[in-house]
Amino acid sequence: MYKTYLKKHALHLGAMTLLPLLSNCAVGPDFQAPTLPKSAGYIEQSSINKNTSGDKLTLDPNTKIIGDWWSLLGSKDLSEFVEQVIHNNPSITAAEASLRQAKQNVIAQQGFFFPSIGADYALSRNKLAGNLGGNSPGIQGNGNVISTYQSPNGPPPFNGPVYYNFHTAEVSLSYTPDFFGANRRAVESLQAQENITAYQLEATYITLTANAVAAAIQQASLKSIIAANKQIIKDNEELLKLTEQQFNLGLISAVDLNNQLVQLTQAQQQITPYQQQLAQTNDLIHVLSGRFPSETLTVDFKLDDFKLPHTLPISLPAQLVRQRPDILAAEEEIRYANAQVGVQLANRFPQFNVTGAIGGAADAFDQLYHNGAGFFNLIGDLSLPIFNGGTLSAREQGAKEAFNQSLAQYKSTVLNAFQNVADTLHAVQNDANALNSAEKLFNTNQQLLNLTTSQEKLGLINELVLLNADIAYQQAKINFIQMKTNQLGDAASLYVALGGGWWDKKPLDDLIKKP
Repeated sequence: MYKTYLKKHALHLGAMTLLPLLSNCAVGPDFQAPTLPKSAGYIEQSSINKNTSGDKLTLDPNTKIIGDWWSLLGSKDLSEFVEQVIHNNPSITAAEASLRQAKQNVIAQQGFFFPSIGADYALSRNKLAGNLGGNSPGIQGNGNVISTYQSPNGPPPFNGPVYYNFHTAEVSLSYTPDFFGANRRAVESLQAQENITAYQLEATYITLTANAVAAAIQQASLKSIIAANKQIIKDNEELLKLTEQQFNLGLISAVDLNNQLVQLTQAQQQITPYQQQLAQTNDLIHVLSGRFPSETLTVDFKLDDFKLPHTLPISLPAQLVRQRPDILAAEEEIRYANAQVGVQLANRFPQFNVTGAIGGAADAFDQLYHNGAGFFNLIGDLSLPIFNGGTLSAREQGAKEAFNQSLAQYKSTVLNAFQNVADTLHAVQNDANALNSAEKLFNTNQQLLNLTTSQEKLGLINELVLLNADIAYQQAKINFIQMKTNQLGDAASLYVALGGGWWDKKPLDDLIKKP
């Protein structure tokens, strides 16, 4: 009997499940990706294919940006440290969780394309009063009502309360056809938010790896600078001893002695800021790798281990907008705002909802679908907004203004990205020239120190001349270290400004959608 009843009403449920096929249109504008102006570029009247400075460094638009771009700096310790940062830093873990949440939000919204089906079973225990008066039902021993009658002499005598059970079981279905695409636009907006979250994850990845590279270069640079400063302090201490001896012999004046003391004091003061910066950099290295500053430092970078790439990439403008996560996220903001316009427009159209249920009701469970106990209902509900005080219209217009805002923000993001690349290119070119000059000065002072050392061993000059030559050499060395640090930092900044090569990396490929 139960199977026969279900077959009888299967046509109703089948018709309701086919309703999603009717929802194949969506009101509102379809998304169109913004285009880049033909005038977009980095440096006015520049020739990026030529060497920036002699044969030291070349900018090549055909150079591929690899995912682990930091490996091009030649330091194995750096590559191992960056991998530690990727796997241990909680910022990436949080961004990954946020992306997984966004994916689930999309899946949840897509569920509204299908009917909602539920089952319900209710069992109640009931008591009827025996002194109802007037019409009084005759009650069988099992509690079933068998007849009613009207007593000619008034209410019948008290018959006692009646107890009985009542069972209700039903399967219900509810569906709202997406005739005008409100749900499709809502899904589109959530998909845009998922993509935004994915690009934010990539931005987090790029930022962390860039900070790790910068911290490693900074640590190596500061250690070299501190070592050179310590040598300068040592030289000045030796000079002070020699000056004191000459002063005691009456060969120089007190002014000369005080001048030498001032130089020593200045050298001692100059090293303090570098030591503070090194301590702070070490703290940063701890935190980037997911450790507390109190833990033992596990990395020790050396500046000589870093090699400046001979060729650096320079993406074409049209490629940049497909590589930078911030630009791609801004584009998805436009997609989101565009979809919201469709959502608000669809809300101004008629809304149709279908509900239905089949089931049975009886005082005994085994009688739920016998003797006419079964029931069903099918309801179609059509609602049309007529007057709402301008609410729906204002929401639609507000969504359009949000769309206009996203367009302006996208343009601002693109301009800032191009400025970032242009600034980095200027730094690459200028610092390359500065590095060449610093290298020449360093080499000249090194040759001078070697000659002075040889002359001092032959007794042609005294130790004062040698110490002053070494101080000049150490100062030139510090200048060269700073320029080399700048150039290494510029190379890293250029990789980051061009998008960091995230599309060619492996660690998070399963989480990010490629553009």
